[in-house]
Amino acid sequence: MDRNAEIASARTAAPPSIARDATVMVLGRHGHETAVEGTNGFVFNVDRSWMDQFENSPEFWNPKRLGPVCYNPQAATTVLPITLIRTQLALAGKSKAEMNEGMKAAIEKGELPTLEPGGMAYMLSKQGFLNSRCANCAPHLMFYVPVKDAHTWGARPKERSRSGHVP
Repeated sequence: MDRNAEIASARTAAPPSIARDATVMVLGRHGHETAVEGTNGFVFNVDRSWMDQFENSPEFWNPKRLGPVCYNPQAATTVLPITLIRTQLALAGKSKAEMNEGMKAAIEKGELPTLEPGGMAYMLSKQGFLNSRCANCAPHLMFYVPVKDAHTWGARPKERSRSGHVP
């Protein structure tokens, strides 16, 4: 993608009031690089297909996958590093399995920071293409929580009453 087109596309991920003072990263030969230095702590980029799940993702290498995303300051410091490492692995020609092992190694070596409370990302662009099933998959927000804290968001198994009914 042309550098200016990528900057413009990335900025569609969140409202202009955030985008105007945000950092924008673009994909270069060796990974993401800062194209616009921001002042508000938000970081925009365009995700590629290799950011999908390692398992059960038939479009993991889909070159049409372009997902404009905007990380708030908490996610920019704790989620964006995942994108940066995965991108470097993909551009180095690693297989999906090798990328998965590379991410596990990065975690074991402490190369990824712990998720900060309040991390979230905007994906409001109507220009993105996330997959062949839903194209841009409708504008949405993503909230990041450590797996150990998933219960605080209601992500726990439902308990059954004595009668076997789920309350």
